[in-house]
Amino acid sequence: MSQMTPTTPRPADVKIRTTARPLVLFLVTSDPRETHRPAEAIRVAAGLGTWKKADVRVYLRGPAIRALGEWVDDLMEEDNFTRYLPILREWGHPIWVQAGAVDAADLGEATTPYEAIDDVELSRRCAEASSILRF
Repeated sequence: MSQMTPTTPRPADVKIRTTARPLVLFLVTSDPRETHRPAEAIRVAAGLGTWKKADVRVYLRGPAIRALGEWVDDLMEEDNFTRYLPILREWGHPIWVQAGAVDAADLGEATTPYEAIDDVELSRRCAEASSILRF
């Protein structure tokens, strides 16, 4: 495999971020029925994004997708979802979720807009991120 040098042109499919703000990606994979970590991720993401110093995005995978459901009563620290997901919704871009995830069928009416992305697209977006926080 060849190495890229500063003068080597980038492949056409590599996107270069043009915004001045760094991209911070919250990658949430834990089950909100069993741990507080997804609720904490949503709370921290909302707090960080409110400062508008970074472009904050959230990706939910597997059982973490349940955080977007209309019934969060059985989730740990459910008040973080009802309090902070509306803040994420106000930013005007969807939450990213795992395409084809089984847990998506149990959402009912999703409380926040979301976009299903496959693993290839997730890897592209991870490559663009300045920081990735995994919960």
